[in-house]
Amino acid sequence: MVDAFKINGGKKLKGILEVGGSKNAALPIFVATIIEKGTYILKNVPDLMDIATLSKLLESLGLKVEKIDLNTYKIINNGLSTLVASYDLVKKMRASFLVMGAMLANSNKAIVSLPGGCAIGARPVDLHLKGFEKLGVNLSIEHGYVHGEAKELKGGTFVFDFPSVGATENIIMAAVKAKGITILENAAREPEVEDLCNFLNSMGAKIKGVGSSRLEITGVEKLIPGEYSIIPDRIVAGTFIIAAIMFDGDIKVKGVIEEHSQSFLSKLEEMGVKYKIESGIFSVITKLSDLKSIKITTMPHPGFPTDLQSPIMTLMCLINGNGEIKETIFENRFMHVPELNRMGAKIKIDNHMASIEGVKNFSAAEVMASDLRAGASLILAGLKSEGETIVNRIYHVDRGYEGLVDKLKKIGADIERIKTQA
Repeated sequence: MVDAFKINGGKKLKGILEVGGSKNAALPIFVATIIEKGTYILKNVPDLMDIATLSKLLESLGLKVEKIDLNTYKIINNGLSTLVASYDLVKKMRASFLVMGAMLANSNKAIVSLPGGCAIGARPVDLHLKGFEKLGVNLSIEHGYVHGEAKELKGGTFVFDFPSVGATENIIMAAVKAKGITILENAAREPEVEDLCNFLNSMGAKIKGVGSSRLEITGVEKLIPGEYSIIPDRIVAGTFIIAAIMFDGDIKVKGVIEEHSQSFLSKLEEMGVKYKIESGIFSVITKLSDLKSIKITTMPHPGFPTDLQSPIMTLMCLINGNGEIKETIFENRFMHVPELNRMGAKIKIDNHMASIEGVKNFSAAEVMASDLRAGASLILAGLKSEGETIVNRIYHVDRGYEGLVDKLKKIGADIERIKTQA
């Protein structure tokens, strides 16, 4: 038996949806506590399975992870007890591979299993490894484990073939204690990368160019651990904003950082969405029926985020006319399309292009979440549909949306967690 969501849709939703801390910012920041001994207090951490999984991995390496309250953690690093990150823990989540850079910074040595994660495409770690080599790390792969060792880490220049978020974060963590200066060109610019840099700089790291594609990192001998608060999750914010638009502005979203979501917001404006953001609270002024279809292409930040491709597709299904979404980041990221079509959507796929013909509404059905964001798109569709929708395999959704059932119930949704055979 596995968990599913049962949604009795078509209800009027009204109220405030609050955005929690960013999972994709919290994970690398948790990992960065490996770099230096000391005590860390991390606030605004989302209460998610991925955080619990990563906590187990940190504990397996010798750190003490204590949950002080729902969103605050105390991490104590008294030194690593092992330099091996095992397959059993790393396979559960791709972000686990980030421990490699942090372990190299700590001990000049690391043995890390090749990772697992969502089934949305091949995401190889070759960029991570090429970057480590530029810092003087000798690498080999044996029996599914990457072995890395250096006499000492030395600054170097590395140009990314593609602005990979994970590789950028991993190499930043290795470079903060490398001798000399490391230059990273075509680095990922996501707000989550920026948050990691800000966290490291708050401890005495010397990273220049934060938020740009060119990072200059001057290695330091020691970092000084302290307290840090994680940024709000821009993908959760985007998902909630889409819900607000779908329900004609009766939902407000609290915890929106405008500069983190500019490409997303500009696409909403192109659709005809009128909104205001005051003190981090997003309000929609337009009705769903006023909007027009557009074309969207997913791109690395600051382009349109691939993580909002499936939720915005749900919105586009309910807009008059014909829209298009081109997916350029992950090759398998249209797996939610057959499920939305089961709910009455009219979407055709041609390679990396989805053509969307607007419909009046979704119809309730039993569907299956193939990944985290696909799950969010199906929940949005279920909330709008008349009748009972069952969304299976919601363990994917649990990985990225904190307390989602409670948050939706507070604004009037008829949604509950049930057990199914799927």
